[in-house]
Amino acid sequence: MSASSKLPPFDPADPLGIDDLLEPEDLAVRDTVRAWAADRVLPHVADWYEQGELPQIRELARELGGIGALGMSLSGYGCAGASAVQYGLACLELEAADSGIRSLVSVQGSLAMYAIHRFGSEEQKQQWLPRMAAGEAIGCFGLTEPDHGSDPASMRTHAKRDGGDWVLNGRKMWITNGSVAAVAVVWAQTEDGIRGFVVPTDSAGFSAPEIKHKWSLRASVTSELVLDDVRLPADAVLPEVFGLKGPLSCLSHARYGIVWGAMGAARSCFEAAVDYAKSREQFGRPIGGFQLTQAKLADMAVELHKGILLAHHLGRRMDAGRLRPEQVSFGKLNNVREAIEICRTSRTILGANGISLEYPVMRHATNLESVLTYEGTVEMHQLVLGKALTGLDAFR
Repeated sequence: MSASSKLPPFDPADPLGIDDLLEPEDLAVRDTVRAWAADRVLPHVADWYEQGELPQIRELARELGGIGALGMSLSGYGCAGASAVQYGLACLELEAADSGIRSLVSVQGSLAMYAIHRFGSEEQKQQWLPRMAAGEAIGCFGLTEPDHGSDPASMRTHAKRDGGDWVLNGRKMWITNGSVAAVAVVWAQTEDGIRGFVVPTDSAGFSAPEIKHKWSLRASVTSELVLDDVRLPADAVLPEVFGLKGPLSCLSHARYGIVWGAMGAARSCFEAAVDYAKSREQFGRPIGGFQLTQAKLADMAVELHKGILLAHHLGRRMDAGRLRPEQVSFGKLNNVREAIEICRTSRTILGANGISLEYPVMRHATNLESVLTYEGTVEMHQLVLGKALTGLDAFR
C-alpha cells in the first residue's frame, strides 16, 4: 500500500489539519459555543445590526454564563477555569456570529472580571465574580477617554481622598456594556498614580448614556461613562496594583481573544464567499470555476488558516505561562489586518450582493474597523514590535 493511500482526505474547512492539534475538551467547548451562536445569534443578528441595538443583552449574558463563556479562563468564584486555547476557540465562534457578541464576552471576562480577579480584594472577588460569571451582573471597563485613547497615561479622570472615601470625577468613552453594566472597573489618576476602582453603577453621580449613530459594532451596547463626584468607600480601590501595568495587563488578555475572534469574522466571510462562488453563475457556469475567483479563494484560505494557526500557537504559549505582550501585539496586528482583507476580498466575490445584510460580509467588514482600532491601534502594535525588534523606543 502506498503512503498516499493512508493520508486522510483533504478537508476544505480545515486544510492544514489544525483540528488534529485540539483535545476532545477543546472541540467540545468549540462545538458548544458554535451551537449556541447558531441558535441564539445568527437568526437575529442582521436585524439587530440594522436596528443598531442588542435588545436581549441581559438574557444573552445569562445564557453565556450558563455555558461557562464569561470569565471562562479564570479559576474559582464560579468561573470555568478553561484553558487559553479553549477561551480562544470560544472567541472565534462568537465573532464568527458577530464582533459585538464577542466584545460583550471579552469586556465582561478579559477586562472587568480579569481586573477584579487579578487585582481585587477577596471581598471584591466574592461580591462580584460569581454573579458576573453567571451573567447575572454585567461589567464594563473604563479606561479610554474622549481625548486620551492610545495615551492612557494622560487620562484626566481623577480620584481624590475625602476623609475615608474616594471621590471620582471624569469621563470615559467608547465603553462596551456601559449602559447595561452593574459594575464598572474605572481607572483614574490619584496622588499615588493610576489606580483602579470597582464602581457600582447605581452610585450617585454615575451615568452611562449610550452612544448612538454608529456604523460599526451596531449589535453592541457602547456608552460614555460620566463620573460626577462619585463617592466610594476606601475599599473600592483595587488593592493589588498601582500604575498603568494594571489596565495594560487586562488589555493584553483581551487582545489575545481578539487574535482568535478576528479569524472568526474572517471565516464567516470566507465561507460565504465559497458558497456564493459555487452557486452564482455567470457566462454559463459558476464563478468559482474561474481562475481569478479561485485565486482569491486560495489566498483567503492561506491567510485565514495561517491566522488560526498563529492564534493556536499563542494560546499554547499562554497556557504554558510563556506568552509575552509583544507576541500578543504580533497576533492582533496580523490577524485583524488579514481579517479585514479577507472580508474585502469576499465582498468582491459576492459583487453587489456583498453589501446586503442577507450575507454577513459587510457587517463583519464594518465591525472589524472598530476591532482594528480598539485595544491598540495598528500603529501602536507596530511600535510595540518595532521597539522589541530594535531596542529603540519610538514612543518618546
